[in-house]
Amino acid sequence: MEDIFSSSPDDGMLRMSFLEHLEELRSRIIWALCGFGVIFLLCLIFSPQLFDIMLAPGLKAMHDIGIAGAEFIAIDVVEQFSIVWVWTPLVASIFFSAPWILWQLWAFISPGLHEREKKWAVPFVTCTAGLFILGGLFGYFVALPSGLAFLFGSSGASHVVPKITIENYFDRFVDAMLGIGIVFEIPVLVFFLTLIGVASPSFLLKHSRYAILIIVTIAAVVTPTTDAFNLTLFSLPMCLLFFLGVFASYLLVLKRESRRFPWRAFLKWLAIFAFVAACAAAVVIRYHLLR
Repeated sequence: MEDIFSSSPDDGMLRMSFLEHLEELRSRIIWALCGFGVIFLLCLIFSPQLFDIMLAPGLKAMHDIGIAGAEFIAIDVVEQFSIVWVWTPLVASIFFSAPWILWQLWAFISPGLHEREKKWAVPFVTCTAGLFILGGLFGYFVALPSGLAFLFGSSGASHVVPKITIENYFDRFVDAMLGIGIVFEIPVLVFFLTLIGVASPSFLLKHSRYAILIIVTIAAVVTPTTDAFNLTLFSLPMCLLFFLGVFASYLLVLKRESRRFPWRAFLKWLAIFAFVAACAAAVVIRYHLLR
């Protein structure tokens, strides 16, 4: 029986027919779903604990505003059951299974790559999954508590006590976690565009103002508040991630062209970045101390 794959000695790529591509895609989807299903079952066992973890940023925000009687409530018969035992483990499974799903994605596209390009497998999966999880952690520990504290405290002058349904809170929680997690993939997207030749570091830097405008617009959609501080809190890391992707793309171009890295200019820009980051950190710390 003839092999379904034929290897070309000159480029090390595997040749597959259209039907074989579909079969490989079906196989990878099944493996990805199986891994996701196993992780979902494990998360289902710990659903009450995951639910408490999900509520923690909201409870912290309520504690920070100091309004007595603020609490989460359930007003529908099945609301608490569906949130605790269905949606919470489902969202947790998306984050925990991200490395496995991305590995299956890489396994699907790798037969069409040159041998020298397949060495990007581990960095691709690690960086993509790591940035997605890092974005979720940033939303969980920084952006979400700050945004919710602003929203909960905005009606304090009128003596309105927040009574938030867990379904409403969960919707905001998912928007922030998944939204920021996806946006944190900016460096991978920028690097990939450079890798396939669609963009270059010089082009990205020349049009960086448009990228910043798009990032701020996305941050305005993702952030649960409309105040300038929280908008800056969301958009600043995203802008830094964009320039990190441009820097990684620049390293790729240097490697392709066999050029040396300009350390003097790099240290100069690194010092400027450190100064800006220190100023931003000082503003954030001062904001939290004055609250």
